[in-house]
Amino acid sequence: MAAYLAVFVFLLLVCSSCRADDKLTPARPLSPGDELISSGGIFALGFFSLTNSTSDLYVGVWYNQIPVHTYVWVANRNTPIKKSSSVKLVLTNDSDLVLSDSNGGGGGGAVWTTANSNNVAAAGGGAGATAVLLDSGNFVVRLPNGSEVWRSFDHPTDTIVPNVSFSLSYMANSLDRIVAWRGPNDPSAGDFTMGGDSSSDLQIVVWNGTRPYWRRAAWTGASIFGVIQTNTSFKLYQTIDGDMADGYSFKLTVADGSPPMRMTLDYTGELTFQSWDGNTSSWTVFSRFPTGCDKYASCGPFGYCDGIGATATPTCKCLDGVVPVDSSHDVSRGCRRKEEEVGCVGGGGGDGFLTMPSMRTPDKFLYVRNRSFDQCTAECSRNCSCTAYAYAILNNADATEDRSRCLVWMGELVDTGKFSDGAGGENLYLRIPGSRGMYFDNLYGVLYWL
Repeated sequence: MAAYLAVFVFLLLVCSSCRADDKLTPARPLSPGDELISSGGIFALGFFSLTNSTSDLYVGVWYNQIPVHTYVWVANRNTPIKKSSSVKLVLTNDSDLVLSDSNGGGGGGAVWTTANSNNVAAAGGGAGATAVLLDSGNFVVRLPNGSEVWRSFDHPTDTIVPNVSFSLSYMANSLDRIVAWRGPNDPSAGDFTMGGDSSSDLQIVVWNGTRPYWRRAAWTGASIFGVIQTNTSFKLYQTIDGDMADGYSFKLTVADGSPPMRMTLDYTGELTFQSWDGNTSSWTVFSRFPTGCDKYASCGPFGYCDGIGATATPTCKCLDGVVPVDSSHDVSRGCRRKEEEVGCVGGGGGDGFLTMPSMRTPDKFLYVRNRSFDQCTAECSRNCSCTAYAYAILNNADATEDRSRCLVWMGELVDTGKFSDGAGGENLYLRIPGSRGMYFDNLYGVLYWL
């Protein structure tokens, strides 16, 4: 009996050093080999090394129930720490997370900390705070009153997971965008980033350095602005919600029972939507951007990518009323207005507008607020520099704010596209000079030749 008791005590002591709960407290730091497991067992947080290194350590969050380690967040992505018996992730009494190595490994002292990135002031100090790994994959620092003073997904790496809102206003800051890995085995910040458009919050943009690489066009106001689906077994919804204090937010939503899914910005600049296939034990890409001529401005000014979302390769075409710049009719170099149609009849009042349905609206718009549809039309009509406009009602915006969304374009139209199935996009009203002898009736959507 004494022998059994000794074995039991030994196992109890061994297990007491193995962290398997979902919380970090000032009294219980995290060491290499320990893990936090979210309450539902969906995500894990701990130390890891990548396949190209046996000594560099990172702290990150990954899917706990998937055999392939898939990281959705990395704390010290740009500052790996060397393996050492003194490496620890600590929650301080001031409610700050600190990754440190007292032996000096990885540069010595604090290698990574949240001390300068708390989003909410910890009124009255951080006594009694805990750091909790949620089933959403979000790692949060929570005060005893339940308020969260720091969230890992407010400082994302390369991945968005379902059921977590990301503020587009917050992500318009270049420091807080989704940032791709440098390479397949290098989690440091790469060249490609994704976030909200700093000029309007209405668009999501992928940048290569400082240059736009791909763009999700301006929000039309629908609660669900995109449905991505591989088969009838599941759907992944993309939503933009404007009914929040700090601007618009982006969120992925899936139904209960769906397989694990994620949106990742790849180190090559490709934005992929993936689901976990339990039969093959691998991630399956079911949608990706950009494709074909869908890269930013790939069809040049006044050109558009025809066939976005098509199974066949989309092609570049010229908008109505313009011709290819290249004499060989290579539209990829862009298009221009015909010389005889450049001008403005009667201060613009004699011009008409041609409706182009199912369009991805161009970039570089002017957002005019507090306008009705007719006022938006007049806004463009009376300005000879205005080449197009689009109008929508932001039904999902804050009810106390202006919901009208009048967009007008001055000069060249850049990065325009047309959806192949007719279900996506919106109407783009393209200016047609009156010198063509045409009149477009907006009410009935008919183009008349005079």
